Amino acid sequence: MTIFLYDNTFEGLLTSVFEAYSRRTFPDALLPVGEPLPLFHDEVFTVMTDEEKSGRVWRGLQKKLSSSALTCLAQCWLAEEEETALLLFRYIRKAIDAPRSIETNFSDPDVLAFSRMWKRVDWERLRLLQFVRFQKAADGTFFAAVEPEKNALPLVTGHFKDRFADQRWLIYDIKRAYGYYYDLKEVREVTFDEDSREGHLVTGLLDESVMDKDEKLFQSLWKTYFKAICIKERLNPRKHRQDMPVRYWKYITEKQTNRS
Repeated sequence: MTIFLYDNTFEGLLTSVFEAYSRRTFPDALLPVGEPLPLFHDEVFTVMTDEEKSGRVWRGLQKKLSSSALTCLAQCWLAEEEETALLLFRYIRKAIDAPRSIETNFSDPDVLAFSRMWKRVDWERLRLLQFVRFQKAADGTFFAAVEPEKNALPLVTGHFKDRFADQRWLIYDIKRAYGYYYDLKEVREVTFDEDSREGHLVTGLLDESVMDKDEKLFQSLWKTYFKAICIKERLNPRKHRQDMPVRYWKYITEKQTNRS
């Protein structure tokens, strides 16, 4: 078994592809540096991420795949599934080696798995667009906490920048401990170390001491409206959980029954 170790970045993945072709050795496993190695293996090669090498692979893929397929490839990296890296490696290799586009060759198991993985990531993107709930802080910043199953937050920042262009906002991924802040000019990634994280960066809910004076009223009005439009006779809990996954509920205003 041949193992490639890399830095667990998309650029590292592309560099791994370059090194595999250069060495004429293709990995059976692609693992982040620091991961425990399988008990039995023949060779371990550590990939050093290189911008020039990864760029050459990407430019090669541009000749083999459509722009939409390239977008899907980059988005699939956000799936964070156990087989993500190796599946994308195999997909890239097949795209490079094939005499024609592999994009619609769903008889190939890797192409089919790639398509399904992208759909899972895109579905999480759509859920974020639906279920992000902002809370207004005392300084005028709108704060929202999320905890998506896939690392889909980077895919929705453009939407919120356009939708709330005149408001400062912070959307923070509690699970991955990073977020994006919009300062009325640009969106930038932000992180907080454990010592500097405040309560709302842990719970996802603003404490009343940092909440805008009207926010509690707005939340109360929204809950009242939500209850008013619900028709008890037509409630379908199973369908409701399907349309609004339970993991989103703790950050959704209308589900915060303990903060009325």
